Amino acid sequence: MAEHILTRSLTIDLPREEVFEFFADAGNLERITPPELNFHIITPQPIRIEKGTLIDYKLRLRGLPMKWRTEISSWEPPFRFVDRQLRGPYAQWIHTHTFTEIFGGGTLIEDEVRYRLPLEPLGDIAHFIVRKELDNIFDFRTKAVEEILEGKPLASAAAA
Repeated sequence: MAEHILTRSLTIDLPREEVFEFFADAGNLERITPPELNFHIITPQPIRIEKGTLIDYKLRLRGLPMKWRTEISSWEPPFRFVDRQLRGPYAQWIHTHTFTEIFGGGTLIEDEVRYRLPLEPLGDIAHFIVRKELDNIFDFRTKAVEEILEGKPLASAAAA
């Protein structure tokens, strides 16, 4: 049984509180998710985020419709929060979002996703495919966050 870890970081030239506020608005998740996933929040909005908040989504993964439910398992504004999959495509999905104020007023955004694939150990055979998909999703997310928060053009939007 293999736990896989995906890490990403991005520096945004905005104060930590402002960056955290963007990520604390669950509706923004649709804006930073690739359109081909057809990702939609089905929990009525606005959603008050706090420890224990449940959020339901629907999406298409590899063309298959599915539902996903996450719980906010840790909520420490404006420093970090953790969402954990309760129902969805993974055997485990724990996503830690960390926001660190950097010199000059910017913010370092760090993501750590600890995930396990279903049907272990057989599911791990497909890890290289899943990892490529996750890398593409997080690449899109990075570009989308830069475009939205800093006004940098989203080069992949025209191709998507």
